[in-house]
Amino acid sequence: MAKLGFLGLGIMGGPMARHLLMAGHQVALWSHSPDKASAMAKNGNGIVCATPADVGAHSECIFLCVGDTAMSRTVITGPEGIVSTAKPDTVIADCSTIAPTESQRMAAELRELGLYLLDAPCTGSKNGAESGNLTFMVGGDEAVFARVRSFFEPMGKMLYYCGGSGMGLHAKLSQNLIIGNLLHAFNESFVPATKAGVPPELLLEILNNSAARSGLVAAKAPLVFARNFETHFSVKWLEKDMSLMLESADQLHVPLPLTSLSKRLFQEAIAKGYGEDDICGAIRVLEESAQVEVGSR
Repeated sequence: MAKLGFLGLGIMGGPMARHLLMAGHQVALWSHSPDKASAMAKNGNGIVCATPADVGAHSECIFLCVGDTAMSRTVITGPEGIVSTAKPDTVIADCSTIAPTESQRMAAELRELGLYLLDAPCTGSKNGAESGNLTFMVGGDEAVFARVRSFFEPMGKMLYYCGGSGMGLHAKLSQNLIIGNLLHAFNESFVPATKAGVPPELLLEILNNSAARSGLVAAKAPLVFARNFETHFSVKWLEKDMSLMLESADQLHVPLPLTSLSKRLFQEAIAKGYGEDDICGAIRVLEESAQVEVGSR
């Protein structure tokens, strides 16, 4: 049994923390919503913590999965952050998708304090988190990752070491860039085809048996047909990730014109009130413009 910590118990973090508890570890838990931590602690040897600093005091390895760069910075280095109480050699694995440059800065700051930061964003969405089949992309000291690798395994079986600090985040953002652009390609394919009279289910079958086959489309299309926009990965968080990718590309002097347009389309979906819905719900922006609905017939 290890003394672990977990901060952030939302759609992704909640199931991840549950898997650590079910694996028999002691897990110090913190959430902006104290009730979530209290409920999660009942799944095993959980300790409810009032602040991120309390988690730091109880843990040898700490995971966090929060919404954005500012949240990550606050819970790690803020006035009541993890570092204020963490013991030397504590490993912090940040599973959030945040700005690579800020993660690199925090890693350097923590190293001066005798602590280690791994950027360890994950993919697999809600279903992967709940089933314990997430994929992790890890950046940081390889020996440190090897030391805590077994703690990741209850949460996911595909663990990729990507290189030094920030490289896990660069890999994750590159993947989400493709997801965002593919989603809009799906929207721009199915909306006009539906308006022209092609049955959506037939078009999906054709795509699934062609060079245009996409795992993302195969997974999301049936949800669109059923008008099921229950959140697995929200529009607002994908828009955030597209913004981060554009920032990184700008720093690397790489133009991303298609991604810039995709980001604006997600912003429009958010403006229309679809930000909290699943990413497939963004299709409604184009549907409303075309005055057609891509649904089952």
